[in-house]
Amino acid sequence: MQIAPNSVVTLHYTLKDNEGNLIDQSDDGSFLYLHGAMNIIPGLENALVGKAAGDEVSVSVSPEEGYGVKDPERIQEVPKEMFEGNEDIQAGVQFHAQSPDGAAVVVTVVEVKDDVVVIDGNHALAGVDLNFDVKIIEVREASDEEVTHGHVHGPHGHQH
Repeated sequence: MQIAPNSVVTLHYTLKDNEGNLIDQSDDGSFLYLHGAMNIIPGLENALVGKAAGDEVSVSVSPEEGYGVKDPERIQEVPKEMFEGNEDIQAGVQFHAQSPDGAAVVVTVVEVKDDVVVIDGNHALAGVDLNFDVKIIEVREASDEEVTHGHVHGPHGHQH
């Protein structure tokens, strides 16, 4: 069976940046997704269309087809008082916050200054070229329940 909308795909992948630094990997066959349900980034999903179990593919995904380009407006300085109770605040720490429209976002501390903290609301991989090496392990037709729910279910059905 070839990968197409409403197929469940099991794969192994290795993800690196352009410098060859390992970002992520899944080599135990536990990565499954529902194709066509926007469960993975568009650039990778588009590259996998028509592939079948046993196929191996290397895919380079631009930021536009990955996690987006870095938006400078999502980098802000906020008063240090907003972090009271977190005296050990330092670069690299992540917090859950609320965007102006009420959506939940993860922000990363970029820099701590005397009276302000610089935070970045961009996805950690925004602006990064992503290089995947993928091996397709299995492709099967999704169940009606998986299609309705928009994600893969476990071997015994609905498990969330």
